[in-house]
Amino acid sequence: MSYRDSYEKWLASPALSQAEKDELRAISGDEKEIESRFFGPLEFGTAGLRGTMCVGLHQMNIHVIRHATQAFAEVILAEGPEAARRGVAICYDCRNHSDEFARETACVMAGNGISVRLFDALRPTPEVSFAVREYGCIAGVNVTASHNPKEYNGYKVYWQDGAQLPPHHASAIAQKMEELDLFTSVKRMDYDEAVSKGMITLMGKETDEKFLANVMEQVNDKAAVEQVADTFKMVYTPFHGTGYKLIPEALRRLGMKHVICVPEQMVIDGNFPTVASPNPENPEGFYLAVELAKKEGADFILGSDPDADRVGIMVRTGDGEFKVLSGNQTGVLLLDYLIGAKKRTGKLPEKPVALKTIVTTEMARKVAEDNGLTCYDTFTGFKFLAEKKDKLEGSGQGNVIFSYEESYGYMLGSYVRDKDAVTAALALTEMAAWYAGQGMTLYDALLACYEKYGYYSEKTLNLVMPGLDGLKKMAALMSGLRQNPPREIAGVPVAQWKDYQDGSIVEADGSRGAMELSGSNVLRYEVSDGTSLIVRPSGTEPKVKVYILANGQSRQEAEEKVSKYAAWAESLKN
Repeated sequence: MSYRDSYEKWLASPALSQAEKDELRAISGDEKEIESRFFGPLEFGTAGLRGTMCVGLHQMNIHVIRHATQAFAEVILAEGPEAARRGVAICYDCRNHSDEFARETACVMAGNGISVRLFDALRPTPEVSFAVREYGCIAGVNVTASHNPKEYNGYKVYWQDGAQLPPHHASAIAQKMEELDLFTSVKRMDYDEAVSKGMITLMGKETDEKFLANVMEQVNDKAAVEQVADTFKMVYTPFHGTGYKLIPEALRRLGMKHVICVPEQMVIDGNFPTVASPNPENPEGFYLAVELAKKEGADFILGSDPDADRVGIMVRTGDGEFKVLSGNQTGVLLLDYLIGAKKRTGKLPEKPVALKTIVTTEMARKVAEDNGLTCYDTFTGFKFLAEKKDKLEGSGQGNVIFSYEESYGYMLGSYVRDKDAVTAALALTEMAAWYAGQGMTLYDALLACYEKYGYYSEKTLNLVMPGLDGLKKMAALMSGLRQNPPREIAGVPVAQWKDYQDGSIVEADGSRGAMELSGSNVLRYEVSDGTSLIVRPSGTEPKVKVYILANGQSRQEAEEKVSKYAAWAESLKN
């Protein structure tokens, strides 16, 4: 069906409201806009769906939500009647239409005879992962677009382990979506009827308390917080999102007396009025927090993204200013702290393990191995970190104390299988308080880590390729690198290249080997000066990411390597 045919089908469908049809008629003379909305469906991948909110086949709206949910329901029903009885947990964030999309998801699940546990209001992402595990659900759905701009929303799907959907189930849903008519296939029960019949059960404070009880078990050294509680101050911002309630509460239970929240950003608002982007990776979003920290004399700033699965921090430096720590730096600091704290308090398990993704700093491996831990790599995404954790612990090979990726995601404990800003906020605050008791800021602690473990520097470049041609450009770039792998980069010989698609390793002399990881569209080059360069298309946005992981005898040497290879990375876009 052509994009024009799809457009006309939507216009003629009785499923659309008058307002939705008016929106479509308003673009009737804009062929490019019609094509962009109807050239094809939103692709359902292992991250679910994500797109801008408006009427159209390639957009996020209630019709696409219902269609995806119908497909997901049929995949669940194929598991048998017990799966329908176990049901799904559904959560949503602060974004515009998130509550509406979550309710529609619940109504379609109920219409297919699948019981639903729906949160009574917005909640952090990790709490849906927790609810799936806690209540024995077969699956979960979270309506969120994480840190994307306000125009976006998404549909994130979990399986019974509480981790994001495994690839074979995502493929099954995508296949069902191709088979099912977007409008006529949907089975839906009225919301009030579903509640009255017990098909939809609301979750509230009782689930929060169960979740928080698990979070608080991750405290390693409460005495360290109590020692400085009267004087140690921190600033917190939820960036208008779901962390506004549980994170301050967890910190209060930790023993923090001075958690100063940014008042303007404690207001729940899907338009994110105080920031250009509600992303804790972007330093400019912290301007209100920095002003407040300087005014109140705080040394530590913490911010969670709108769905509270990722967390970023800023720390006071020697000159009194505040510096953003990268996800790589934050993770290294926290790993080093957790090892020390668990050793001090007798909580380090036998066969301790740290997990990271292939694009995360190699400094984490250095920290782990120097302290007697084993460190494993996985593909990017917490479903892979969760899968590795379950495999290692299920087989008795190791006990994972910490999992993280460079994009500000951290997972602790065994009650969630996704990144978790609530627990990470607790652990990071405990760490900051402990260092304060040693007369150090986290910036001081980071410099000490570099002195101890060596100097590392990393950079991620985003080669944005928007529009209808973007996917073709991304595919052509990856294909070109596979067909003609670079023998040198920035004048430095490539010692080895790895293709994670087929798991192959090729040495500079042409000899070949194989690695454990395979099945992902990622290329990695090990350059002879010890730098790693990784190239992969984003799974959620129209861009190719290039990661530069460097190290050196000094900070300057490591940073110079990053600058040199960044120029090569930028050239890939041309």
